[in-house]
Amino acid sequence: MENIPVVMIIFGGSGDLAHRKLYPALFNLYQKGLIHDHFAVIGTARRPWSHEYLQEQVVEAIKESNSSFDEKDAKEFASHFYYQSHDVTDVDHYIALKELATKLDKKYHAEGNRIFYMAMAPRFFGTIATHINDQKLVGSGFNRLVIEKPFGHDLASAEKLNQEISESFAEDSVYRIDHYLGKEMVQNIMPLRMTNPIVNNIWCKKYIANMQVTLAESLGVGTRGGYYETSGALRDMVQNHIFQIITLLAMPEPKALDSDHIHEAKQELLDSLVIPTPEMVKQHFSRGQYLASDDEVEYLKADQVAPDSKVETFVAGEVNFKKGPVAGVPIYFRTGKKMKDKVSRIDIVLHHMNNLYGNAHSNNISIIIDPRSEIFFTINGKKITTEGLRRENLSYKFSKEEMAQVPDGYERLLHDVFVADRTNFTHWSELKQYWKFVDAVEAAWQDENKDIKQLDQYPSGEFGTESSNHIFEKDTEHWIYR
Repeated sequence: MENIPVVMIIFGGSGDLAHRKLYPALFNLYQKGLIHDHFAVIGTARRPWSHEYLQEQVVEAIKESNSSFDEKDAKEFASHFYYQSHDVTDVDHYIALKELATKLDKKYHAEGNRIFYMAMAPRFFGTIATHINDQKLVGSGFNRLVIEKPFGHDLASAEKLNQEISESFAEDSVYRIDHYLGKEMVQNIMPLRMTNPIVNNIWCKKYIANMQVTLAESLGVGTRGGYYETSGALRDMVQNHIFQIITLLAMPEPKALDSDHIHEAKQELLDSLVIPTPEMVKQHFSRGQYLASDDEVEYLKADQVAPDSKVETFVAGEVNFKKGPVAGVPIYFRTGKKMKDKVSRIDIVLHHMNNLYGNAHSNNISIIIDPRSEIFFTINGKKITTEGLRRENLSYKFSKEEMAQVPDGYERLLHDVFVADRTNFTHWSELKQYWKFVDAVEAAWQDENKDIKQLDQYPSGEFGTESSNHIFEKDTEHWIYR
């Protein structure tokens, strides 16, 4: 499919997300021909920009992301961009936006197709969706709504937001975007599991002792303390990125590789999600806040952070399912700020086998998502010149040339929006289960907060709290990456 006709409206068109991610991703899709002659993009925000100024910003965004870009090509691409100063709470501004969209639809022969992208504060999502509907901003062709995270603050707010959106858009027109689902190695989880007998045959409780997901960041909250105080690591990372990865690891094999069957398999799994009790949270979860480093103050002294805050910058915990191929297998996760490395990885730990050598280590399957793309199997082998065994990694990784071909996550997911492939987007029924889990943990923590003055503190440059090393079901279990 190429040269798709569409008018795309980006709410928050002057923002950082649009500049760093959306405009470069759209340019790459333009160069590949997915969109070319019959598209237009309207950027909206409160700033009093002009069409020409937005076009300059688009060219600059492309230049910053691509050192070898063709300026003539970039300017031709940017000529399809238009700006509408817009207050999302003002109904009259939607009328003006509709007039511009209608004009551009005719100019570019966009066939009444519309994509609405919400790249701004989540508190406006419901308002925008409502006014798109009541001011009839939708086109006569397809209409698709793309929503950034976070989708709500808890289950109640997410249900309210979903209700507002569902009054304007059908569920199959809503694309809840999570850029982790566009990452190369996240998309490799299903092929790894389902096309390799050596992996597929051991993907069960009999052979897998536990699974571990680590999404670690080396930076602190910086100037985003105000946002983080309303979120915390659990809501910021677990409710979306981590649960998306866990779902792909634990879901049953779908009946077919299309969006409907894949989401059906995901839902079958998530219906069996074990919602943690307060006792489970106490035993198998850990949270904490980072201490100061040479280049950043401790969290409690960061800008816009309450000095007595109990918001976690690190969380580790356990997820279990009652159904699926790894039912009963503990899936551990951890994520946080100011940790030892900036790394995203999955470690599958296989059961240790009794053997004649006695001292053989267990086998692991590791999937490195960032900062590089790699899958490796850790196996045992014979030492060459001395007695005993050594551990070796059998590696599957890309060459530099192959890595250069890997699209950015946003490019991949925007492509899927254009071609109406919802495989790598979150359905409401799935998101609802994620929120049930998160709300249960948050409720347990709120009760704990009554009896503690301060959360555990962990040194910057470490992999979180000391107590996170003791959340495991068995004393013999530990974090593989440390």
